[in-house]
Amino acid sequence: MKKGVTSGKRLNHEPPSVTAKLGWRYHHIGIPHTQPRAQEHHVAHLGVHVAGFETSPYGIEWIRFEPHCRVPEIVRIVPHIAFAVDDLGEALKGREILIAPTEPSVGVRVAFILDDGAPVELLQFYTAKAVRPKTRRAAER
Repeated sequence: MKKGVTSGKRLNHEPPSVTAKLGWRYHHIGIPHTQPRAQEHHVAHLGVHVAGFETSPYGIEWIRFEPHCRVPEIVRIVPHIAFAVDDLGEALKGREILIAPTEPSVGVRVAFILDDGAPVELLQFYTAKAVRPKTRRAAER
């Protein structure tokens, strides 16, 4: 059984156990599609075109994959829900990993898991620490 997740049935008024018990926070829903959309932008290094993320009040992100994009087929055809987590490594323990952790951009680590046939994206945000170059005087000490 996954850490912190009970096998009991959830009542209608209860939130999912990953939010209620593990502290995961809703981030967005990603919906794959095949036709260009207004105001989509190209994320060349990932091989995707995205639209809606910045403007949707509900966190809806439309994703169009380029043929060379290297993601599992299920991510290309099935919508996914995404959660922000405090510790990606901990959140992945005991789960079926679909896409191993990557760092698609500075300040975020991302992985996908598969839960009951559905892709779920997990994101861990962090602040990159600035590294101050050593001054000549400090290097001479």
